[in-house]
Amino acid sequence: MAKTFDLARWARPEILALAPYTSARDTFTATEGNYTFLDANENPNPSSVNRYPDPSQLILKQEIASLRGCAVNQLLIGNGSDEILDLLFRAFCTPNKDDVVLMPPTYGMYAVLANINGVGIKEVPLTDDFQLDSSQILAVVGPTTKAIFFCSPNNPSGNLFKTADITALLEGFEGLVVIDEAYIDFTECQSWLSKIDTYPNLIVTQTLSKAFGLAGLRIGIAIAQPNIIELLHNIKPPYNINTLSQQKAIEVLSNVKDVDVQIAELLSERSRVAAYLTKLDWVKTLFPSDANFLLVRVDDATKRYNALLAEKVVVRNRSTQTNCANSLRISIGTPEENNKLMAACNTISL
Repeated sequence: MAKTFDLARWARPEILALAPYTSARDTFTATEGNYTFLDANENPNPSSVNRYPDPSQLILKQEIASLRGCAVNQLLIGNGSDEILDLLFRAFCTPNKDDVVLMPPTYGMYAVLANINGVGIKEVPLTDDFQLDSSQILAVVGPTTKAIFFCSPNNPSGNLFKTADITALLEGFEGLVVIDEAYIDFTECQSWLSKIDTYPNLIVTQTLSKAFGLAGLRIGIAIAQPNIIELLHNIKPPYNINTLSQQKAIEVLSNVKDVDVQIAELLSERSRVAAYLTKLDWVKTLFPSDANFLLVRVDDATKRYNALLAEKVVVRNRSTQTNCANSLRISIGTPEENNKLMAACNTISL
C-alpha cells in the first residue's frame, strides 16, 4: 500500500492560501498564429530575446520528462537546484519555528538556505564510512521537523547511500525527504524518482550542471508529486529560466548520445586517476566514488593543496568538513587536465 502525504499538514498555511502571480505569458499561452503581442510591456523591436521566456518551460519539461520517465506535471525547473531548495524551505518551513535534519559532511547550501530562511538545523553526522545513520536521524525528528535533506551520491564524499537506510527514512518520517541527485548520472544505480508514487513525501532534485555540462545555464530540476510541484510553482519567480538557457538545454537534451560519450570518458578517467593516486605515498585513503570527483585523505591537506596550486592545478580542500580531516576533493577533468594533475603530483611526491 502506497504511503500518503497530507500537503495541507506540512506546507505553510499562508503559502497554501497564496494567490500566485499571473504573468502575461501565463494568461495568453498560444505560440502559433500571427498575433500582435501588446500585453507584456516588452520592447517590440525584434531580437532573439526581446520577448519574455515561457514561464512554464513546457518544451524543456517535455524533454526532461521523456529522458527521466516522469510526467510533465511532476517537474519543476529552477534557476539551479539552489533555487528549488530555497523554494522548499519557503513553502514548508515557518521561520523561527520549524527545523530540518542535515547529515554532514554534505552540500553546504542546505545549511546556508536554512539560516537565510530562519529554519533550525538538527545535525546527525554520517558514519565513519560516510553512510546514513537512519535510526539516529529518525530519533532526532520532532514535531517541528519538516524535512530531511541529503545528496546521494554524496558531496563531498562521492558515495551512494545504502538503499535500506534511505527506505527507512522514507517509511519512518512523514515529512519531506529531499534526495539531491546532482551526480546520479555517474552511477549505475536507479534514481529514486522511480519511487515518487510509492512515497509521496519524496522529492528528488537533479541538475544539468554536472553530467550534461551545462553549469553556466543554472538549470535545476525537482521531481515530485503534482501537488507539491504546483505549490512550488505558485511561489517561484514567473520568468526564472531565461530564453537562452531554455534553448541551449533543449538542444543538449535532444542529443543525449553526446552526453553519454562524455560520461563514459569521465568514468574511465575517474578509474585512471584513482589508480594513479593510490600509488602516491602522501595519499592515505582514497574513498570510493559514484560521482565525477574523488575524495582523497592525504598526510597534510594544506601542504598538498598549496603545492598543487603552485603547479597551477586547483583542487578543493575539504578539511574543515565533518570527518574530512586532511582531505582534498579532486574533480575529474579531461584526459589532458588529468595528465596535468598527475604531472603536478609527481613534482610533490616527497
